[in-house]
Amino acid sequence: MTPRPRVAVSGCLLGDLIRYNGGHSRNRFLADELDRFVDWVHVCPEMEAGLGTPRETLRLERGGRLVQRRSRTDVTGAVTEAAERRIGTLDVDGYVFKAKSPSCGLHGIPVYAGDQAVSRKGRGLFAEKIIEAFPLLPVEDEGRLNDAVLREEFVERIFAAARLRELLAAEWHPRDLVAFHTRHKMQLLAHDAAAYREAGRIVAGAGSGDVRAAYAEVFRRALCRRASVGRNVNVLQHCMGMVGNALDRVRRADLAEVIVDYARREVPLSVPVTLLLHHARGEAAPYVRDQSYFAPYPSELRLRNHVNDGQ
Repeated sequence: MTPRPRVAVSGCLLGDLIRYNGGHSRNRFLADELDRFVDWVHVCPEMEAGLGTPRETLRLERGGRLVQRRSRTDVTGAVTEAAERRIGTLDVDGYVFKAKSPSCGLHGIPVYAGDQAVSRKGRGLFAEKIIEAFPLLPVEDEGRLNDAVLREEFVERIFAAARLRELLAAEWHPRDLVAFHTRHKMQLLAHDAAAYREAGRIVAGAGSGDVRAAYAEVFRRALCRRASVGRNVNVLQHCMGMVGNALDRVRRADLAEVIVDYARREVPLSVPVTLLLHHARGEAAPYVRDQSYFAPYPSELRLRNHVNDGQ
C-alpha cells in the first residue's frame, strides 16, 4: 500500500484565513479532491515572519529584496529567517505554492526598480529559498495545476516520493531496494531512459552496502523529466511484448492499435494502460501487473483521462 504523501502547501489554498486581506484563496482541486489522499503541511511565510493579517502587500525588488509597498519596510530578513526555519524541519514529498505571490510565487513575479517593473521573470523569495535547499522536490503552484498534464505529473511525483521515503526510512536490506526498483522500472523508463539504466547499475551494487542515497538521487532526478508521449509509447510497447505472446492475434492487434491511437494523440493514456493492465491480469503476467507505472497514484483521481497534445 502506498503511503500518503506529505505535501507542504500555502495554507491560504486550503482555506486558511491568512492572506494579506484576511481572506483565503481556497483551491477546489487541492481542498476537495487531493485532500483525501495526502497529508498537508500548512505554511505561510509572511505569517511566520510575523507580518500578521491583514497586512500590507509586498513587492519583489532588485537584489532579491522583499518590501512592503506602502511603508517601504524591508522584510527580506524576516522572510529569509522564516524560510531557514522551515528548511531545517521540512520533511515533505512535494510543495504547492501560491501563484503570483512575491513570497511564494514560482514563476512570473514582477521585479521592481523604483516604481517600474523591470522584469516579470522573478520567483518569490521564500519559494526561491525552498527550491535552493531542495532542488529535486516536486513543486507547483495552484495556477499551473489547472493544466491536466502538469497536474498529473505533479501527483505522480509526490506519490513516488512517498514510496521512496518509506524505503529510505526502513532498515537496510538489499532485497527491499531490488523489489522497489523492479516495481518502478517502467515508471523510470517512461521519464528518463538514461536514469533508468543508471539506477539499475546502482541496484546491481546493492550487495556491497547501503546505496539507497545514491539511488534516491537518481530516482528523483528521473522523475523531474516529463514522461512524454514517445517515452510512454516505448513503455507500452515494451509491456505489450511481455504479454503479447499469450494473446491471440485479434487481441494483440487491438492492443497494438490502441497504442498507435495514443501515439497519434487520439485517445488518452488511460485507454492503452487500462487495456494492457487487463491483459496482464488475465494472462497472469505479474511483472507487468505490479508495475507502479500502471497505478502511480489512486485511480480515483482519474488524471490520465486527458488527451495529451502538448508533448
